[in-house]
Amino acid sequence: MSVLSAPYFHDEAAAFAHVEGMLWADGPVCPHCGVVDSAYRLTGVRTKPSAKNPEGKERHGLWKCRECRKQFTVRKGTIFEESHLPLTLWLQAIHLMVSSKKGISSHQLHRVLGITYKSAWFLTHRIRECMRSGEFAPMGGNGGAVEVDETFIGNDRTIKPHGEKKGRGFAHKHKMLTLVDRTTGRAKSIIVDDLKAATLVPILRENIAKEAVVYTDEAGQYKRLGDEFAGHDFTRHGQGEYVRGEVHTNTVEGFYSIFKRGMKGVYQHCGKQHLHRYAAEFDFRYNNRTANGVNDTERGEIALKGAAGKRLTYAQ
Repeated sequence: MSVLSAPYFHDEAAAFAHVEGMLWADGPVCPHCGVVDSAYRLTGVRTKPSAKNPEGKERHGLWKCRECRKQFTVRKGTIFEESHLPLTLWLQAIHLMVSSKKGISSHQLHRVLGITYKSAWFLTHRIRECMRSGEFAPMGGNGGAVEVDETFIGNDRTIKPHGEKKGRGFAHKHKMLTLVDRTTGRAKSIIVDDLKAATLVPILRENIAKEAVVYTDEAGQYKRLGDEFAGHDFTRHGQGEYVRGEVHTNTVEGFYSIFKRGMKGVYQHCGKQHLHRYAAEFDFRYNNRTANGVNDTERGEIALKGAAGKRLTYAQ
C-alpha cells in the first residue's frame, strides 16, 4: 500500500490528529499561555458563511484553553500558521519534498497539488525551515574522521561598494562549505562569503571536535589545520591524487554530486538570501537517508516535528 494512501493525506480531521500527535506528545499546548494538557476540543464550529460556502466550513482541530480561555489550533506558532491551504496539502507537500532525493520544484508542486505557483514557492521555503536543525554536536568526537570541502554554485550578483564587478574565476559564484562526519554519516553545510583561512578556520573550530582527524584537499586555507585538531591530512588533486588509504574527500564530494544535480537540474536558480535553506534541505535528506536507517515516512515525521517555532513570513 502506498504511503500517500494514509488517511492524514486526504482527510482534514485525520491530518490535524496526525500533526497534534507529532507536536503535542504530552497533550495540547496553549500557544497563548503555555499551559500543557489543560484544554478541551471544540466541535461543530464553522467559519462565517460566504458566497462559495453558504453554510461555512467546519473548523477542524480547534481547542480552548481552560486557563486563559483563548482558542487555538496546532497550526499556531508553526510553519502552518495563517496558511489558507488545507493541512492535508501541507502533509502531501512535506512527503514529496522529503522523499525526492534531489528535491521537487515549486512549479512541480504547483501542478501536483493544484495550488498557485506563489503559494507553492512560499510553502517550499517554510518546509525547508522545518528541515533546519538547531541541534549541535561537534563532528568527529572520539577521534573520528571529518571530511571538509567547498563548492561553488549559482551567480552572486551583488557588487562591490563602488560599483565594480566581482572578480574573475569563481569570485562571482556563491560559496558553500560542507563537513561530513564519516562515523555518523551526517553532513553540515554553511554558506560563506569567501574561502579565506580567516573565514573558514573559525567555522571548523566551532563545528569539529578537537580530537578529530580532518581530511581535505591541498587548498592553502587548510594547511594549518594540524594545529587545531588531533590530525590533518590531504590529497593533492592537482597532481591527480584523490585517494591515499583513508585520506580522501570522496564522501563529501558524493554529497556535492547530489546537491549540484538538484540545484542545477531541479531548482536551476537560487538567490544567496535563500541558499542556506536549500543547503539545509539537502543536509536534512542526506542525514536522514535510508543508509542511516530512516525511511520516507520516518523522514516526513522528523521534518514535521521541526515545524514548531519555525514561523516564516513572506516578507522574511
